Amino acid sequence: MSYRIPIGPYHIALDEPYKIEVECEGETVIGASLKVGYNFRGIEWLAERKNITRSIALMERVCGICSNVHSMTFCLALERIGAIEVPPRAQHIRVLMAELERLHSHLLWAGVAAELIGFQTLFMTCFNLRERVMDLLEAISGNRVNYSMNRIGGVNRDVQDPQAVREGVRAVRDGVATSLIPIFTTDRGVAGRCRGVGVLTREDALAYGAVGPVARASGIDQDLRRDAPYLVYDQLEFAVPVQPGGSVYDRIVVRALEILESCGIIEQVLDRLPEGPLHGGDVYTVPPGETVMRIEAPRGEVFYFVASDGTDTASRVKVRTPTFANIPTVVPMIRGSVLADIPLIQGSLDPCYSCTDR
Repeated sequence: MSYRIPIGPYHIALDEPYKIEVECEGETVIGASLKVGYNFRGIEWLAERKNITRSIALMERVCGICSNVHSMTFCLALERIGAIEVPPRAQHIRVLMAELERLHSHLLWAGVAAELIGFQTLFMTCFNLRERVMDLLEAISGNRVNYSMNRIGGVNRDVQDPQAVREGVRAVRDGVATSLIPIFTTDRGVAGRCRGVGVLTREDALAYGAVGPVARASGIDQDLRRDAPYLVYDQLEFAVPVQPGGSVYDRIVVRALEILESCGIIEQVLDRLPEGPLHGGDVYTVPPGETVMRIEAPRGEVFYFVASDGTDTASRVKVRTPTFANIPTVVPMIRGSVLADIPLIQGSLDPCYSCTDR
């Protein structure tokens, strides 16, 4: 006999409002349905009514973890429409901020994963390293969450102490290499909770359109920083970690290895940081036109469509966040799993449901 269990839209196992309704036989999940859209935040609607300068600050509110990614993507789209050149130093600083934000996002997720597994000491280790990254972000931008670094044509602030950033990133890299990766990959408790759990096969990942670490953990070798480079990523050397298993464990490994790669990217940026201006001057309008812009956010591909009619307000702004692409993959992940594993499996997406509800 089968029965259906609704989880959400407000539930202790879910960080944000969405609903998953599972069909079970005993403790085994045999099917599921998903529903999002419980929040209407009106960000796209507001972006078409505020001038583009105010909209840069608005787009930072799409996601609390990936705030820099969204303001940067919006600026990149406007710069493409207006054929606005960004100075080399500003491009390097944008990459620096993007990779620090990736460290922040992945370490936050690692801590949440440790909490869901029930590994409290590992949770504290992850958040201690995350705090180091947030200190670096604050030292550069003056803020711990919304950094206000991006403007059309460049950045607002310089890196005042590159050596301090380098030392902080090396400390994070050493902590991940000596603590996080060994524990996540060798601890029997972690392996017992994560290996073979929530498997997303390569075929299902392709069929459902998975992006970012979720796709790479299912054997799909894709990363926009390498495959469709922007800013100065084509001048940097880095690997794209890929794991074949598609389980929660594989998603942990991919993100842990990406932390090490991001640390390497940051050091390269600091080594190559050129002299020069931070921006090309104030820009309040861009010519008529439209474009799409894609970048590799911590959770995967962020997609922006921006249209301008030549005024100081965008005529259309459309945002697709990576969680929107990855949410449907929960259905094949939980099929055949036990009911108690659902919070861990859905958490392994590193989901942000509120940024999906724009």
